[in-house]
Order: sequence, then C-alpha cells, then structure tokens
Amino acid sequence: MAEQQRDIHGAGPCRQVDDGITRVFALLGKRWTGPIVAVLMPHPAHFVDLRRAIPGISERMLSDRLSELGAAGLVVREVDEGPPLRVTYRLTAAGAALEPALKELKDWALVHLPQNWPCAGSAR
Repeated sequence: MAEQQRDIHGAGPCRQVDDGITRVFALLGKRWTGPIVAVLMPHPAHFVDLRRAIPGISERMLSDRLSELGAAGLVVREVDEGPPLRVTYRLTAAGAALEPALKELKDWALVHLPQNWPCAGSAR
C-alpha cells in the first residue's frame, strides 16, 4: 500500500501552494468579498446601495470588508460633501483588473456548481 502511494505521489517532496494563490484567496476567499467586488464592477456605489445589493450582509461586515479591500488597494472610499454626507466606493484600476477572473469564476460556477448550491445570502 505504501509503495502504491509512493508511485502515485512520486518520491519527491510535496509541492507547496503558490504564494500568489495563497494571497489572492486570503483576501478574496473571505465571505462577502467577491460579491462586494462584483457589485462595484460596473460602477461606483454608495454604502447603502451595496448593502441592498448583497442580501444578508450586516453593516459592520460590509464596513470591515470595504476597509480590507481599501487596505489592499482594490477599493477607494470617497466622501461626497453634504448635506447629506454620503460615502461612495469605487474600484481602483487594480480592483477593476479582477473583472476577467471574476467572469471566468462565474462561468465556471454556471457549468460546474449545482443550481441548489448554497448561496451567501442563505448560509448563516
């Protein structure tokens, strides 16, 4: 049995996950991050509009994820002088560059994930 496993896996050491993949999924793999970026893809949005577009996300979670995306250089927060004071979020060039990858993931999901797969809004 051990010999069969050695043949399957090879004699060399196991390969480690690529650092780029690890960093991407450390940020984008967090719950709600993908939907936030997807909502911002076509145009900037106010905080309240983001909240409405992503059912189930709390204000605190949305604020935390937007802060993380801002710290990563993917989202910019712009304050619109009031009254009323409104905050708009938009993708940076780096954030917008995710569009082809997100489209590919969406297309992959349509083919490979069952329609009844749990969505973020229903999983609590």
